[in-house]
Amino acid sequence: MKLSKSLYTRGIQCSKALWLKKYKKDVLSPPSEAALAVFDTGNEVGELACKLFPKGKEVVYSKDFSSMIDSTKEYIEQGVQNIYEATFMYEGILVLVDILVVKEEGVHIYEVKSSSHIKDMYIHDTSIQTYVLKKLGFNVLSSNLVHINSSYIREEYLDLYKLFTVVNISKEVDDLQKDIPDVLKNFKLYLDDKINEPNIDIGKHCKNPYVCDAKEYCWTNQRKIPEYSIFNLFNLGSKKQIELYSKGIIKIEDIPEDFDMTSNQTQALQNYKTKESYINKEKIQEFLNTLTYPIYHLDFETFQQAIPQWQGISAFMQIPFQYSLHIEQEDGSIEHKEFLAVDGIDPRKELSKKLCKDIPSDVTVLAYNMSFEQSVIKKLAANFPKKSSHLLAINENMKDLMFPFLKKYYVTPEMKGSYSIKYVLPALDKKMQESYKKLEGVQNGSQAMNAYANLSKQAEVDKKRIRKSLLRYCELDTLAMVKILNKLKKI
Repeated sequence: MKLSKSLYTRGIQCSKALWLKKYKKDVLSPPSEAALAVFDTGNEVGELACKLFPKGKEVVYSKDFSSMIDSTKEYIEQGVQNIYEATFMYEGILVLVDILVVKEEGVHIYEVKSSSHIKDMYIHDTSIQTYVLKKLGFNVLSSNLVHINSSYIREEYLDLYKLFTVVNISKEVDDLQKDIPDVLKNFKLYLDDKINEPNIDIGKHCKNPYVCDAKEYCWTNQRKIPEYSIFNLFNLGSKKQIELYSKGIIKIEDIPEDFDMTSNQTQALQNYKTKESYINKEKIQEFLNTLTYPIYHLDFETFQQAIPQWQGISAFMQIPFQYSLHIEQEDGSIEHKEFLAVDGIDPRKELSKKLCKDIPSDVTVLAYNMSFEQSVIKKLAANFPKKSSHLLAINENMKDLMFPFLKKYYVTPEMKGSYSIKYVLPALDKKMQESYKKLEGVQNGSQAMNAYANLSKQAEVDKKRIRKSLLRYCELDTLAMVKILNKLKKI
């Protein structure tokens, strides 16, 4: 049996996922753009973390892992204290230790993660490394996790000792050591049979702690779970979802009338079954009466940095780089304004200036799920005191277009019990939803985030094309809000 530490943690989440990775790779979904971005971030964070342990030597990656093992051995014999990507193998289990600190009395293991907190799977990851080194005769003095400190706010210079948090997880790792032999035996039982796929049912493990790349295969192809089912029903908890699934209930219409649910879930279920809409005209009109013209429809696009590049930025902070603004007059006339920052520089200052220029301090500003827009503006106000009063006034005047749907004043079966714009928009305006599918390059927020984050790496001709795609996408977001509001006004 040959395992890497990534295959080991994969098997911890699901033994079937491990088997599929080894023997049936073609059924696995390719990594998404978001997943690839996380991978790239992890590499950058890993390289930077090595600077916490300077004057070390890196084991150069090679598909021939035996050469990496030999290099690690040579560095240890030469007395190198800090080794990056130290490579070891024991009975077919291959581990690459992010940072190995070698002392006369033993070694310290440091696993680096780009996350801002500790996950159980990180402990399993570090545990198998500790297991291998101990089996090879090393005295493991400590097992540690290095992760991002999201509360650190960068000043003029990046302080690595504040950016990273080092946590000794030796106790947790040691507690798992006794279980590893049984875990490996279990893996071997599955992997020895290269023909018969393990019959492991779907469940919470398909999405926890990571969404498995075999999920579509197991759920859609094998278990025939439809695109919309009990598993995305009205925020129904996973425990109740599994309860229904264990009874053979997958389709929403098959849920028994007496099944224990909240009143909102029960009402939404009835609407779905009867295919009837519920519209509270009086309450919707009350909401509309809170809006005064002109109405400024606002939407931000943001991205995050694990490693803060600019002063005043914290890790994983939502950094606004773009907005779209549709200004709607009472006679129905529309004016569009927009902003998209230059790549490679801190976009916040210019965005704040343009936002205050485009939005007066005393007008109705409409957003969908306004808590996000308000949180972005609040951060801008804190970072740029000269614009603070204007920015906070924008926040004070903000209304939430999601409100009538959140409060269930407007419910249709097509909304599938959700108030997310993902479901509301196609339920109210199918043509508008189709417009997103026709976009080139950027069709959703995740793609927008990744496109801008990587914009400075692109050739100039590609930058122009990507910028055009970003502007068109963001413009559609606020135009969609205009369409939704008009639907409400016609009720």
